[in-house]
Amino acid sequence: MATSETPEVPVPLTALSRWYLYAIHGYFCEVMFTAAWEFVVNCNWKFPGVTSVWALFIYGTCILIVEQMYLKLRGCCPVLLRCIIYTLWTYLWEFGTGLLLRQFNACPWDYSEFRYNFMGLITAEYAVPWFCASFIVERLVIRKTLRLRFHEGPEDGWSNHQSDAGGGGGAGGTFLAVSYHGLFPVSPS
Repeated sequence: MATSETPEVPVPLTALSRWYLYAIHGYFCEVMFTAAWEFVVNCNWKFPGVTSVWALFIYGTCILIVEQMYLKLRGCCPVLLRCIIYTLWTYLWEFGTGLLLRQFNACPWDYSEFRYNFMGLITAEYAVPWFCASFIVERLVIRKTLRLRFHEGPEDGWSNHQSDAGGGGGAGGTFLAVSYHGLFPVSPS
């Protein structure tokens, strides 16, 4: 017997969910950047990327704040100017979190060996990488993350068939799937 159920409207990700995605993104990028830096500077083919667990909090919070800046500035400010603002914010955030962590001997970076550093916590040599990262964060990460939706329903939203491998998908199951709004419509079975 088929029932006609009204599918629930997908809801945007919570701030905590978006923070988590931004934290993971920043953490991953930091590991990749330090691996590439190690290769360029020392020709190390092992590509040892490093970071600190503090990076999760630092990047997640920083990008969540950049997201709010994006939402406020997108209609009245060109993208290049927004990226300059994001870069300045990133320097301020890096300095502030670094200064705080240094009080507990927990700051994972030290730019003292860079020529244009300030207190070893920030360095002008990273202006271009931070600017490029700001552009990528806005254009790819934030814009795509804001399009993500939670969908709760009888199907996972990714397939239109049920698995006979015991993985669920039956009439009694409820799945929580993340999909881009409007791109993966779930049709009633």
